[in-house]
Amino acid sequence: MSTATTTPAGRMTSLARAELTLLGRSRGTLFAALFVPLILPLSAREAAKQMDLAEAGLTLGTVILPASIGFSLLYAVYATLVSVYTARREELVLKRLRTGEPRDTEILAGAALPAVAVGLAQSVVLAIGCTVLLDVGAPRAPHLAVLGLLSGFVLCAALAAVTSSFTRSVESAQVTTLPVVFLSMIFSGMFVPLEVLPDRMASVCELLPLTPVITLVRGGWTGELSAYETLGAVTTALAWTVLAVFAVRRWFRWEPRR
Repeated sequence: MSTATTTPAGRMTSLARAELTLLGRSRGTLFAALFVPLILPLSAREAAKQMDLAEAGLTLGTVILPASIGFSLLYAVYATLVSVYTARREELVLKRLRTGEPRDTEILAGAALPAVAVGLAQSVVLAIGCTVLLDVGAPRAPHLAVLGLLSGFVLCAALAAVTSSFTRSVESAQVTTLPVVFLSMIFSGMFVPLEVLPDRMASVCELLPLTPVITLVRGGWTGELSAYETLGAVTTALAWTVLAVFAVRRWFRWEPRR
């Protein structure tokens, strides 16, 4: 008598399908994931108009496009997944899943897939919209844009798992996500490009988690990122990802907080 076996891909797909259903029932989380990243670029555009972008070698399009993708990563992926991981933990879903066949990594990845899919779809729509409306043109180094986007997905998912470890409830997730969201929006090159900041401040901002993602995406469109700058951005993103994964393995909670 043969027994049915499952594969990691199949298990994650099943988890993702179930998570997509649960995500659709959470109207607040779904609204923040779908619509907030589409509204914020308008604010970024007004802020960018007040800057001397030409002196920094930038245009309105090369500022707004990476910022738009950054907003999508922060809200559609990072903030959404903090709420998802926290809610599933408090509902004992994660604890029950660990008693089954899926491994820990598969559980977290499967739960993250719907949010990542939303973030990817948004990023494509925003990139096309910026290309058409702001006359950005096609990316000159598309491999850098793809690398930046992929590293952003992995990093934001890992940071979300870390943040959820210190989040007591879905309601408190609105507070625990603020440090990463605000620091990234203000100092990672979204609202204010690093090129217009003082050199010393820009050097510090380059070390923030989302800065290398924005740098790689912008470099993908401008094609002006040197090999040294690319290596620095990739190294920083990889370092933050490794640190976040270590933190998840060390502190992630699978049972409700008491």
